Amino acid sequence: MKFTAELPLGVIEPAGEFQSMAAIAEMAQALEKARIDACFITDHPAPDTQWLRGGFGHDALDPFAGLAFVAAASTRLMLHTNIVVLGYRSPFVTAKGAATVQVLSGGRLILGVGVGYQKAEFDALGADFRRRGALTDEALDVIRRTWSGEVVTMQGLGFHAPGNEARPVPDPPPPIWVGGSSEKALGRAARWGDGWCPFYATPGMSAINQESGVQSNDHLRELIARLQEKRAALGRTGAFDIVLGPRMRIKEPKPEAADRFLALLAELAAAGVTWSTINFAHPSRAAYVELVQWFGEEVVSRST
Repeated sequence: MKFTAELPLGVIEPAGEFQSMAAIAEMAQALEKARIDACFITDHPAPDTQWLRGGFGHDALDPFAGLAFVAAASTRLMLHTNIVVLGYRSPFVTAKGAATVQVLSGGRLILGVGVGYQKAEFDALGADFRRRGALTDEALDVIRRTWSGEVVTMQGLGFHAPGNEARPVPDPPPPIWVGGSSEKALGRAARWGDGWCPFYATPGMSAINQESGVQSNDHLRELIARLQEKRAALGRTGAFDIVLGPRMRIKEPKPEAADRFLALLAELAAAGVTWSTINFAHPSRAAYVELVQWFGEEVVSRST
């Protein structure tokens, strides 16, 4: 089992507590010392203000710019976008940002992607919410072509490429983890992905996410089986990651918390999960770093 941990770079107050070079360096180095494999940040260029201020929302830095700073402050930590909403941007811009981080970090990017769910954010960005699935599929096609070094000639939903070539060509290309649990999302992950990153349905989510979230571990097993069937039908038999963490937030460095996390982790591993997400409480940077250090000692050391 490998681990990817939330990096709270979206926390804006107090100023500098999380959003500074010193903060990034301290947290990234703590994650590396704890032998946590990756860190993740999310993607909300212009979120809906009611969502943002309603108790369930959160701020977010630009994922590629933010992870570039993390790369500069670390040596082996993988850099995970969890997730980039592909319909928000030109696929060529996304491919360029990801390739830049991949090349300059020495091959440490994991591109987690999804279709998105906030209509207000799509509207603010001039993107078509109704076509978000088609935009995601098209973007994955363009990104794969661009990263291969291919000259792209195609008519897209919102672009015309008469013969365009983007560099750098990342070698190797970043793995792509595709999010979502709908039937279309499973097909997308099977066709384009190197991994699948579903999420549990939890109270407070939007209706869209409630419907498409994983309901239980039995449901997770069913979804993984369907996904593997789709991959086999496409002739895709290589390594493939399943990314999902226990339904708990690490709040206090207590033995019972470690025991519970490990027990839940074992259930996920039995279902086929290969990477676990981790969410640490972060009332302060010092508290976050303390929990990371404790997690390395009490959970990572016991999971290997």
